[in-house]
Amino acid sequence: MAFLSVKNIVKKFDTQTALNNVNVDIEKGELVSILGPSGCGKTTLLRIIAGLETPDMGQVFIDGKDCTQLPPSKRNFGIVFQSYALFPHMTVEQNLMFGLNQQKHLSKEERKERAREVLEMVDLYDHRKKYPSQLSGGQQQRIALARAISLKPAFLLLDEPLSALDAKVRVKLRAEIRRIQKKLGITTILVTHDQEEALTMADKIVVMNNAIVEQIGTPKEIYNAPKTAFTANFIGTMNLYQQDRTAWGVRPELIGITRTAKAGDPAYLKGTVEEIEFRGALTRIYGRLEESGETVCADMDSHLEETLCLKEKEEVFFHIPQSGIIRYPGQKGAERNTA
Repeated sequence: MAFLSVKNIVKKFDTQTALNNVNVDIEKGELVSILGPSGCGKTTLLRIIAGLETPDMGQVFIDGKDCTQLPPSKRNFGIVFQSYALFPHMTVEQNLMFGLNQQKHLSKEERKERAREVLEMVDLYDHRKKYPSQLSGGQQQRIALARAISLKPAFLLLDEPLSALDAKVRVKLRAEIRRIQKKLGITTILVTHDQEEALTMADKIVVMNNAIVEQIGTPKEIYNAPKTAFTANFIGTMNLYQQDRTAWGVRPELIGITRTAKAGDPAYLKGTVEEIEFRGALTRIYGRLEESGETVCADMDSHLEETLCLKEKEEVFFHIPQSGIIRYPGQKGAERNTA
């Protein structure tokens, strides 16, 4: 059995179903991201794993033991929230020692040594005498992380830990969290609505929508082979179209743009360039297909785009290879995600 399993979890709040028969297995040492839009049930699932909510149906197993009815204090986890939840009147070191001082089986020297170890791990030992208000948001979140791991929990829960930080700090801190998680080998569950965060940090992603699990897989599996139109649209950018009762999609980086078409090849579709958006290494081209009137989004290397010297309102051919098309029979194509 997996180290941590949720089996057939159902949770309702009045008439609203927050979780509908959710099943997830998490192996020891994995970093698993629960990813989905606001209101999809991901935080409720985290709270049930933590024991902060009780499911209406289903079970939670931790290391082979049914812990569904156990209180949070008996589940041996650390948790980091979006809000740092630090004591403002305590120094960095005192914030850490507050939890460690409850560990009566450790001597005073052992507790101080443990505090030093984790502060060095998060690169904050030199700031140990400062108060939270004297530190940046990223530093405060590192204190919260240090406090969570200082007690050597069996697993770690991260609830949108980076969403309050600015973009550059977020990128740096997610790399640091991943480094520390790998070093400790601690089983970690990360709840996020940020697809880039999930793709770059996780060993495995659980995609949720409307109280159900849409797909579970590695970041590459989720991106390259999304099993539902929702997952295809939510993870990265996807051109999604409807044809009869089937949705089909293709990633923008798989679409080529040329000024000439190969005779008789149906993969070449005539269209018009509507907008050119420079994005650094890549340039995004928005266009409209002549026959269907559908919009299309293509990504290409910026050097190639510069060589082609494309112009808005120019007629071109969009090459959509059959090998890049994913079909979803019986599903509707959601509104295109062009993030």
